[in-house]
Amino acid sequence: QVQLVESGGGLVQPGGSLRLSCVASGFTLSIAVSWYRQAPGKERELVAIISSIGTTTNYADSVKGRFTISRDNIKNTVYLQMNSLKPEDTAVYYCRSYYLGQIYWGPGTQVTVSS
Repeated sequence: QVQLVESGGGLVQPGGSLRLSCVASGFTLSIAVSWYRQAPGKERELVAIISSIGTTTNYADSVKGRFTISRDNIKNTVYLQMNSLKPEDTAVYYCRSYYLGQIYWGPGTQVTVSS
Protein backbone atom coordinates (compact mmCIF):
# COMPACT_ATOMS: atom_id res chain seq x y z
CA GLN A 1 0.00 0.00 0.00
CA VAL A 2 1.37 3.39 -1.03
CA GLN A 3 1.23 5.86 1.81
CA LEU A 4 2.93 8.64 3.71
CA VAL A 5 2.73 8.85 7.47
CA GLU A 6 3.79 11.82 9.57
CA SER A 7 4.82 11.71 13.22
CA GLY A 8 6.51 13.84 15.83
CA GLY A 9 3.86 16.45 16.49
CA GLY A 10 2.75 17.49 19.93
CA LEU A 11 2.36 20.32 22.40
CA VAL A 12 5.37 22.56 22.91
CA GLN A 13 5.96 25.90 24.61
CA PRO A 14 6.90 28.99 22.60
CA GLY A 15 10.60 28.91 21.81
CA GLY A 16 10.69 25.13 21.89
CA SER A 17 11.56 22.60 19.20
CA LEU A 18 10.02 19.60 17.50
CA ARG A 19 11.19 17.27 14.75
CA LEU A 20 8.57 15.91 12.40
CA SER A 21 9.11 12.77 10.34
CA CYS A 22 7.42 11.66 7.14
CA VAL A 23 7.89 8.00 6.30
CA ALA A 24 6.93 6.55 2.94
CA SER A 25 5.83 2.96 2.49
CA GLY A 26 4.93 1.06 -0.64
CA PHE A 27 7.17 3.23 -2.80
CA THR A 28 10.61 4.81 -2.83
CA LEU A 29 10.62 8.45 -1.84
CA SER A 30 12.84 9.41 -4.73
CA ILE A 31 11.54 12.80 -5.81
CA ALA A 32 10.83 16.15 -4.22
CA VAL A 33 8.93 16.11 -0.95
CA SER A 34 7.21 19.03 0.67
CA TRP A 35 5.77 19.91 4.07
CA TYR A 36 2.53 21.86 4.29
CA ARG A 37 0.53 23.08 7.24
CA GLN A 38 -3.03 24.10 7.84
CA ALA A 39 -4.16 26.16 10.79
CA PRO A 40 -7.82 26.29 11.87
CA GLY A 41 -9.83 28.47 9.52
CA LYS A 42 -6.92 28.97 7.14
CA GLU A 43 -5.88 27.49 3.84
CA ARG A 44 -3.18 24.87 3.62
CA GLU A 45 0.18 26.53 2.97
CA LEU A 46 3.56 25.33 1.79
CA VAL A 47 6.17 25.34 4.54
CA ALA A 48 9.23 23.73 2.97
CA ILE A 49 10.31 21.61 0.04
CA ILE A 50 13.36 19.46 -0.60
CA SER A 51 14.71 18.10 -3.87
CA SER A 52 15.14 14.41 -4.63
CA ILE A 53 18.68 14.15 -3.28
CA GLY A 54 18.41 16.94 -0.77
CA THR A 55 20.67 19.43 -2.47
CA THR A 56 17.99 22.09 -2.89
CA THR A 57 15.59 23.36 -0.25
CA ASN A 58 13.12 26.21 -0.10
CA TYR A 59 11.12 27.64 2.75
CA ALA A 60 8.18 29.90 3.37
CA ASP A 61 9.32 33.32 4.56
CA SER A 62 7.52 32.77 7.85
CA VAL A 63 9.76 29.83 8.80
CA LYS A 64 13.12 30.75 7.22
CA GLY A 65 15.94 30.51 9.71
CA ARG A 66 13.83 28.46 12.15
CA PHE A 67 12.84 25.32 10.23
CA THR A 68 15.10 22.88 8.41
CA ILE A 69 13.95 20.22 5.98
CA SER A 70 16.16 17.19 5.38
CA ARG A 71 15.88 13.65 4.09
CA ASP A 72 17.36 10.21 4.54
CA ASN A 73 16.70 8.27 1.36
CA ILE A 74 17.99 5.05 2.88
CA LYS A 75 15.28 5.29 5.54
CA ASN A 76 12.75 6.59 3.00
CA THR A 77 12.08 9.48 5.39
CA VAL A 78 11.91 13.26 5.24
CA TYR A 79 12.25 15.39 8.35
CA LEU A 80 11.22 18.88 9.41
CA GLN A 81 13.24 20.27 12.28
CA MET A 82 11.33 23.15 13.84
CA ASN A 83 13.11 25.48 16.25
CA SER A 84 12.09 28.70 17.98
CA LEU A 85 8.46 27.72 17.62
CA LYS A 86 5.81 30.42 17.84
CA PRO A 87 2.09 30.21 18.62
CA GLU A 88 1.39 31.03 14.98
CA ASP A 89 3.13 27.80 13.98
CA THR A 90 0.19 25.89 15.49
CA ALA A 91 -1.32 23.78 12.72
CA VAL A 92 -1.70 20.30 11.32
CA TYR A 93 1.44 19.49 9.37
CA TYR A 94 1.29 17.32 6.25
CA CYS A 95 3.91 15.88 3.96
CA ARG A 96 3.30 15.49 0.25
CA SER A 97 5.01 13.63 -2.55
CA TYR A 98 4.38 11.99 -5.88
CA TYR A 99 4.44 8.46 -7.20
CA LEU A 100 3.64 7.36 -10.74
CA GLY A 101 2.09 10.75 -11.45
CA GLN A 102 -0.21 10.74 -8.46
CA ILE A 103 0.00 13.10 -5.49
CA TYR A 104 0.07 11.51 -2.06
CA TRP A 105 -0.58 13.22 1.26
CA GLY A 106 -0.08 11.91 4.74
CA PRO A 107 -2.90 12.16 7.31
CA GLY A 108 -1.09 14.93 9.16
CA THR A 109 0.34 15.48 12.62
CA GLN A 110 -0.86 18.18 15.02
CA VAL A 111 1.61 20.78 16.29
CA THR A 112 0.42 23.05 19.07
CA VAL A 113 2.61 25.87 20.36
CA SER A 114 1.24 27.26 23.60
CA SER A 115 2.29 28.17 27.09
